Amino acid sequence: MLAQSIRASRQTLVRVARQQPAFLSRRTFIVPTAVRQADLVQDMYLRELKNYKSPQIKASDAEGHVQKFSIPKAPASPEETDIANELKSYETQQVELEGASTEAGAAPVEEDWFEEEEEEVPAAH
Repeated sequence: MLAQSIRASRQTLVRVARQQPAFLSRRTFIVPTAVRQADLVQDMYLRELKNYKSPQIKASDAEGHVQKFSIPKAPASPEETDIANELKSYETQQVELEGASTEAGAAPVEEDWFEEEEEEVPAAH
C-alpha cells in the first residue's frame, strides 16, 4: 500500500512540474544584482592595486629608529691580571701544618662537627 501511494505521489509531482512554465521552476543561487555589485568592488580593488606605487626607500629613513652597532671590547682574562704580584705573595706565605699551633703554649682545640638532630614526639590525644 505504501509503495502505491509513493508511485501516485511521484506521478502527480511530475504532472505538476510539466504544467508549470519553465521560467518559474528554475532556481538559481546567484542573484544577478549581487554579482554586479561584487564585480564593481572587485574592479575597484584591482584598479587601486594596479595604480599603487610603493614609496622609495632612502638610506636616511632608518636614522633615529636604529642604533649604531659598535663591537664591544673583549673582556680581560682574569688569569692575566696580576700574576707576578700573586706569585710573590704565594711564595712569601707562611706554611700552615695541620696539628701544629702557631703559638707555643696553645693547645689544639677539638671541634665537634657532628650535630645530633632532636626528633619531636607527637603529643598523644
